[in-house]
Amino acid sequence: MIAATIGAVSPQLAWYVARASGMVAWAVVTASIVWGLALSTRLIRRRGIPAWLLDLHKFLGTLSVVFVAIHLVALVADNYVYFGWRETFVLWASKWRPGAVAWGIVALYLLVAVELTSLVMRRMRRKLWHAIHLSSFGLFATSTVHAFTAGADNANLVVQWVALTGGALVMFLAMFRVLAPRRGQLAAERTARTPVAA
Repeated sequence: MIAATIGAVSPQLAWYVARASGMVAWAVVTASIVWGLALSTRLIRRRGIPAWLLDLHKFLGTLSVVFVAIHLVALVADNYVYFGWRETFVLWASKWRPGAVAWGIVALYLLVAVELTSLVMRRMRRKLWHAIHLSSFGLFATSTVHAFTAGADNANLVVQWVALTGGALVMFLAMFRVLAPRRGQLAAERTARTPVAA
């Protein structure tokens, strides 16, 4: 119904909405990952961290789902290249750039897994939730490959610089998170350095 309405207004409107929502979805996914990494490192983490900082990460994740949904509806509404619901959800079903579209479908499923498990995080074992949440890196990689193999704006210099900056931020924060000492390690080091009272 929504897809038919978009297509009826203008054949090109659906195409522009699909392109724009796809780029915004990628940017919001990247911002959510960057913010999540910043929260989980010692860059931002402090005692008494305000709840709104974590809420912003959750909001960005939810916003990415909204823009991916808009992207999918606009693709179905677009008449230039045929996309039915099968082509948007089933790997290799699309006749148009099947490999590029497959990357996007994998990214979609990873996004759904991360978001759904985040909603029920308190009912899950922490290790299982964390393992699924780490697939956000796969989400970032697959959505980036999808954007540059299926997107019409991949030759745009601004888009390239935004993607490069987002990728560099994700890589830097991921390396910082891996290499930075954990809170338990810091506490152990402080205890080792503290002289024992006689």
